[in-house]
Amino acid sequence: MLIVVGASGSPDYASQFSQWAGLWQSAAAKAGAEPVLIGRSPEAGTTDRDRLHAIVVEKASTGREPLWIVMIGHGTFDGREAKFNLRGPDLSDAEFAQWLAPSKRPIVLINCASGSGPFINRLSGQDRVVVTSTKSGYELNFARFGQYIAESIGDERADLDKDGQVSLLEAFLMASSWVNEYYRNHSQLATEHALLDDNGDGLGTPAEWFRGTRATQRAKDGAGLDGRRAHQIHLIKSDRERKLPPDVRRRRDQIELSIAALRDEKDKLGEDAYYRQLEELMVNLARLYRDAQAKAPSSSGAPR
Repeated sequence: MLIVVGASGSPDYASQFSQWAGLWQSAAAKAGAEPVLIGRSPEAGTTDRDRLHAIVVEKASTGREPLWIVMIGHGTFDGREAKFNLRGPDLSDAEFAQWLAPSKRPIVLINCASGSGPFINRLSGQDRVVVTSTKSGYELNFARFGQYIAESIGDERADLDKDGQVSLLEAFLMASSWVNEYYRNHSQLATEHALLDDNGDGLGTPAEWFRGTRATQRAKDGAGLDGRRAHQIHLIKSDRERKLPPDVRRRRDQIELSIAALRDEKDKLGEDAYYRQLEELMVNLARLYRDAQAKAPSSSGAPR
């Protein structure tokens, strides 16, 4: 997990950003993930931008588990490019997209800055989940979403499907709810509207388009629904999830995505074809769990 803390601009913001970064570090520790903090140590030699570039190139090139990149700070937008404000040179959405272009590793990018919406348009792609605090570059007021997503990722109250773990989608939905509650309680017009994109269309979906953990609206004709991949990604996994070998989890996720895609085609396929294909997928899923359980060690440590 790369935790990038940008230029604070004032002591008050510096204190908040430090607190949010601490929450992510704690969550990474619980998850057994390696946290790499950028932007908090004294400036020396290389800039934060250059250090981030070097680490992204290194970490994004290898690994089959998601690389988490959390950006905490302020942002700007000039009508063409969105930028994340770092100490020293800033980082634009276009530059970041270039850095990540060669990566074949799954990416989770959470940009908690104001004006962060265009990062979805630029960085969306296959096997990526991109979350932004705002729906466009023109929402430039201080974004509070960063606090609430940091709190939600390890909060069991965000576990909507009660499977003992909080998915990235569930954390996004909870954080968005808390943002709305903040503005209501302070009788203020909301100046930030978070988006989540995980289908690669570069558009993103707001929390209010979800019913539970399922999106009920599409951004455009022919585009898949957002949220399905994000709901399969858990930073802090349950004991049951940890016991599944990585290859089994990947195969399970593929089957679940196929079931969701089939559900979208139900009306076009007809009842017989739909249930025939659904049965095949469900049987494959059951066999996957059966085989994984058969290979799992018993409580005594001996193979079953």
